[in-house]
Amino acid sequence: MTVVGPGDDRARCDWAAAAGQGPDAALMRDYHDREWGRPVRGRTELFERIALESFQSGLSWLVILRKRENFRRAFDRFDIETVASYTDHDVRRLLGDAGIVRNRAKIEATIANARAVVDLGTDLSELVWSFAPASRPLYRAMAEVPSQTRESAALARDLRRRGFRFVGPTTAYALMQATGMVDDHLAECWVRVNRVAQTPGG
Repeated sequence: MTVVGPGDDRARCDWAAAAGQGPDAALMRDYHDREWGRPVRGRTELFERIALESFQSGLSWLVILRKRENFRRAFDRFDIETVASYTDHDVRRLLGDAGIVRNRAKIEATIANARAVVDLGTDLSELVWSFAPASRPLYRAMAEVPSQTRESAALARDLRRRGFRFVGPTTAYALMQATGMVDDHLAECWVRVNRVAQTPGG
């Protein structure tokens, strides 16, 4: 089921209007329309998304969106080498930063994940995208969309083997959705309809 977003007549995935009205609604709508499900590649870009999805675990994505710029500031724009060099002093600094989610386990996981990226021996973007499925079903209701898949479980397993933390199958699938590895915009969502219309032969 899709809903009409505030301020226009476009049909959207249900979660895009979950924030109701006001600034939060615009924040969610813009994220849905401009980012979610669109391909994201690049070492730094993927590291940031892994970090944000890890921080989101157990929370509303709206909380992360509200604090996104604070996260970028606090984690040096997610520069991998810089975050990998963080010390206990930085952990204490981040725990004292009210602008982000102050969860020690997630903060330490982000630092550990930066170190894992440094030690990968392969490009993070290529590694993550190697788990993208060849095709995806077309869903008509959010209730049909899975919280994890065989591919996300395999991605999570591989990342954990390489030293990553806080990236289980559900978080890995949220990452796949957010970075366009899968397209889970619903059948009637304007983003999906527009994308099909622009595809040759679509």
